[in-house]
Amino acid sequence: MFGTLPIFAGGVLNTLAVSTLVAYRIPQKQFLIWCVLEYGICLTRLIVLVVAQRAAAERRKTPTDIYILLGLAWAASVGYGTLISLLSGDWVVATLACLSAAAMVGGISFRNFGAPRLAGAMIVLTLGSCCIAAPFTGEPLLMITFLQIPFYLASMSAAGFRLNKMLIVTMRAERENAYRAQHDSLTGLRNRAGLAEAIAARRDGLSALLYLDLDGFKAVNDTHGHGTGDQLLRAVAARLGESTRPSDVVARLGGDEFVILSELLAPAALIKLGERLVTQISAPYDLAQDRTVTIGVSIGIALAPEHGTDLASLLSAADRALYEAKALGKSRAALAPLRKAA
Repeated sequence: MFGTLPIFAGGVLNTLAVSTLVAYRIPQKQFLIWCVLEYGICLTRLIVLVVAQRAAAERRKTPTDIYILLGLAWAASVGYGTLISLLSGDWVVATLACLSAAAMVGGISFRNFGAPRLAGAMIVLTLGSCCIAAPFTGEPLLMITFLQIPFYLASMSAAGFRLNKMLIVTMRAERENAYRAQHDSLTGLRNRAGLAEAIAARRDGLSALLYLDLDGFKAVNDTHGHGTGDQLLRAVAARLGESTRPSDVVARLGGDEFVILSELLAPAALIKLGERLVTQISAPYDLAQDRTVTIGVSIGIALAPEHGTDLASLLSAADRALYEAKALGKSRAALAPLRKAA
């Protein structure tokens, strides 16, 4: 939002060129100060912008607050240059400075429409100096700036708030659509697509996949109805969330099938985790309408990269282990056989 490079480059080149030319034409202290301010602020903004873009690319926190403050400082510097240029009595210099300020306001309004209050503050700092200087120029016609600039500020602010509202609605819709695409609507857990992305995001490829299938869920669903079944699935999802670590990924593939992507790698630790999940999932559930139901869970476990690195391979291996767990009497965890070294 604040890092549009073409507008930034155009604004920097413009203000640096104007401040340099004005200082060359009138080499007085106040104009030299303006020139130094422009170079210092613009260079600092460029450094912060590059740092921010690199941080954003790496999904790290960006120094946005600092960049916004530098934007306000830059607007104030442009306003200062406009003020001293108007008061200089040199109309070539005044024309250059005012033209530069007016041009910058267009970029400010376009670039910062997502932050209308910031855009308004920058407009005031950039063009407000025209109103301050007008009474001291000896030109009564310049008093019209007291009407022009407030009107321009009001119209640009209104447009900015309207565009900001549209931006927020669009961003929320995109975020919600992205969430729906990767999460189960009933439980809020990740769905198959979200799980596949989580597996792909594991750069080291080291993880374990626990494939859970509820024992006795169909009987509950058939006896008490789908409403009770949905309540039970949400309760199971809640217990899985409480029973896993923050780094683990819990997903629902559909029906009564759940998956946990864990960073645990030791087979003994995974079997222990599976047994703990069996115990916790098998505890009675107090549902609505004073209904208490009990189910079990069978778990198949696969390892990455031993059993594969993609979702399909890991699910296939875990499904075989799950079949073994059910064949042994259900309500237990089984690890898929590891490949023997040649």
